[in-house]
Amino acid sequence: MTKTQKRMRTLLEYESQIFLDAFHEDGLLVMAKGLGIDRIFVNFLKVYCDPANLVLVLNTNAKEEEYFTEQLDKENIKPLPRTITNEVGANERQKVYLQGGVLFLTSRILVVDFLTERVPVEHISGILVYKAHRIEESCQEAFILRLYRQKNKTGFIKAFSDSPYAFTTGYSHVERTMKNLFVRNLYLWPRYHASVVANLEQHKVDVVEIQVQLTSATLACQTALLDLINACIQELKRCTTAIDAEEVTVENAIGKAFDKIIRFQLDPVWHQLSSKTRQLVSDLKTLRLILRHMTQYDSVTFFSMVNSVKTNEKAFGQNTGWLFLDAADSLFVHAKERVYGPEKTRGVDKQKNEEKEPVLEESPKWEALRDILKEIKKENKNLGTEEEPGTVLIAAEDDRTCSQLKEMLCDGPRSMMIRMFNKFLAQKGQNLEDEAKKARQEKLAKIKSLKRQKAKPSELTLTQIVGGADKDTNTENGSSREEDPSLSSSDAYYGIVEEPVTIIHPLHGGTDPNGLTKTLQEVQPRYVVLYDVDMQFVRELEVYRASRPRSPLRVYFMMYTGSVEEQRYLTTLRMEKEAFEYLIKEKATMVIPEEREGKSEDDPNLSRGTLPANATVNTRKGGGPVVPVEQRVIVDMREFGSELPSLIHKRGIEIEPITLEVGDYILSPDICVERKSVSDLIGSLNNGRLYNQCVSMCRYYKKPVLLIEFDANKSFSLQVKQSSEVSIQDVTSRLALLTLHFPKLRILWCQSPYATAELFEELKAGKPQPDAATALAVGTSEGGDLEWSDKYSHGPQDFLLKMPGVNAKNYRLIMNRVESLSALCDCSLEQLTEIMGSQPHAKQLHDFLHTKPAESTDKPAKPAKSDFKRGFKRKR
Repeated sequence: MTKTQKRMRTLLEYESQIFLDAFHEDGLLVMAKGLGIDRIFVNFLKVYCDPANLVLVLNTNAKEEEYFTEQLDKENIKPLPRTITNEVGANERQKVYLQGGVLFLTSRILVVDFLTERVPVEHISGILVYKAHRIEESCQEAFILRLYRQKNKTGFIKAFSDSPYAFTTGYSHVERTMKNLFVRNLYLWPRYHASVVANLEQHKVDVVEIQVQLTSATLACQTALLDLINACIQELKRCTTAIDAEEVTVENAIGKAFDKIIRFQLDPVWHQLSSKTRQLVSDLKTLRLILRHMTQYDSVTFFSMVNSVKTNEKAFGQNTGWLFLDAADSLFVHAKERVYGPEKTRGVDKQKNEEKEPVLEESPKWEALRDILKEIKKENKNLGTEEEPGTVLIAAEDDRTCSQLKEMLCDGPRSMMIRMFNKFLAQKGQNLEDEAKKARQEKLAKIKSLKRQKAKPSELTLTQIVGGADKDTNTENGSSREEDPSLSSSDAYYGIVEEPVTIIHPLHGGTDPNGLTKTLQEVQPRYVVLYDVDMQFVRELEVYRASRPRSPLRVYFMMYTGSVEEQRYLTTLRMEKEAFEYLIKEKATMVIPEEREGKSEDDPNLSRGTLPANATVNTRKGGGPVVPVEQRVIVDMREFGSELPSLIHKRGIEIEPITLEVGDYILSPDICVERKSVSDLIGSLNNGRLYNQCVSMCRYYKKPVLLIEFDANKSFSLQVKQSSEVSIQDVTSRLALLTLHFPKLRILWCQSPYATAELFEELKAGKPQPDAATALAVGTSEGGDLEWSDKYSHGPQDFLLKMPGVNAKNYRLIMNRVESLSALCDCSLEQLTEIMGSQPHAKQLHDFLHTKPAESTDKPAKPAKSDFKRGFKRKR
């Protein structure tokens, strides 16, 4: 325990309490976003980074694994965790397992290694599950945990999640997740937890709230958009009863998760919805995107998008009527006003209007941001000689916003708006000159000429490289390489202004999800400007301030007053608070059985098979004991990305993973199954791959099966469009042609993977078990004795079988005696009779090969003159 305490020294007080609770008792830890679940997880990795342990980490991606490894490497933790991918061979993986330590693995590889017994299950110390809210009964991670608990009753299972809202969907979601994780304890840590509040209140962040007012035109656009969204939602509720009226509201439509809510509710009945209902869903998506552009980007970008919707003929013709509402007219008028100015001033004189420059309304946040940077620059100048000037970190929503802010701070807001306006006018062949940019270029040219006169070599700083040519003046003003930050995040923007040192980083959508956290740790800024608010990053700043109490930190919190941006932030806080309240009530009323952890031998959660415990036993079997037969299915290695192998194993059927050349599942020596999801089926029909797969299955197996598996959450239908016309391009038409071409092929339809697993069990009843060596040899040249049909080319075989007189009994005689199809055409009737052993069949084949089609000598009759005399007279 001393070693554990040493490695916990970087944690805060509440984090230490969380760590100790989860360390001593297995459980599911659910924390609020931004409170530092990655810090907790890294400390668990610290403790278990020891060759004496073998700890497996599930449900992490490559970026997260890289971030965790970097954090451990900074603290000189040895040995570092290793990552096992498909590039590591099976024998090498087995050696790595025996060496111990912490291992990051993909679920597909680990499932195969568990089933093939490459993993020393008895020696596994435990499993850490990241992003536990994604664990479902049929997922690969739950399959791994079930295999682990069946053979290891002493190891630990610890699960982590920072998404409380994910556990509120569905019936008893958190209880079902804990059942799949084999844990009994639920640890809940919201932001309003007493320990968290007490700890973070000790070192408060110096917050400066800047309430920015929207302009009158922007406010009018916002009101119009909210009215349009409300109209579409009301119309959607009238068109379908499949949506939840309490969840589909204007307030929730502002949030980011609204698309997921709509998709979750309408996907099962999407094929039944009318075209108007589908268009309403599409219109809501468009209006939400326009609403986001209004507060996020400049006025020209906003007007360009609104104008594109208005002038698009397809959108204009397919819209559900919102384009003709008064709110839509208000939106178009005020969006144009933000660029060209009020309508009244423009309508006085058309010629004067054309000569007058456009207004190009600037974002109110830009002026506030420039004032903040001026204030920080002034404070840095007033610092003493011993104190270093503070660095500024600006956090904006996405990369596009960061790019605009960089250009605005470098070139000025007016120049940037003119460039955006010229880009908008490029289609019309117009242009607007930028006098400020010309003056700046002339000044830059003078500075460059002065530099050439000086015969001193100068080095480019990082700021100049990243900032571009506009930053050449930095060297003249005394910029040095030491002032430039060296960051590992590729999403950061450097060299914005000369003073103070400023870095802009996106909150979302970057190449590295942990890029902002890395930047915060590396730069250690004194000032942070939240250009766009984000609940998670706000809390990360609180944790950052509490973990560095001696480092000063001031946060400028910018927000539009009375805007959808403010409402979106408040809605996010409310939804998380309600989610934790729901989980607290669930925890209080939850009934957890003692055997939940799976450490007892008779745990019902680990039982396999479908026979209930109270099933009656049939005693009328002659009195002899019935020896149970071990059911076995051979599964292709590539199929372990789906849910089906897990569900088959749970039904008591053993799984043998190998790489199959033909088929996906071998149920018996005669039954081969090719599984297709709906999307895979359509793709395979289009590119012809399914035809080749059916050829191989029909050639090697007596009962080839094509299994079409649907998603349980979506419609049980192949064609979404209901049309009376039959086209060869339809999926059903192509499937009909497939069944005509392969009479032996059987097509099975399953509504979900659960139904597929049940169907496989019924198909295997009373059938012999498949052999892995035989299945492995099918379709390869290493199979020993070849099938008779494989001795000859398959194309000529199929062609020969289509000829008259040739059947399954005599085609082998022909292929053994005749060298080729050309030689077959040269055979006489007597030779064919001798080869085929049947004179009628030989005559049919001979006549087919040697009878020439009679040429028609009948000329088409010319039409009579009376045929042209018939007019378009109405019959009396």
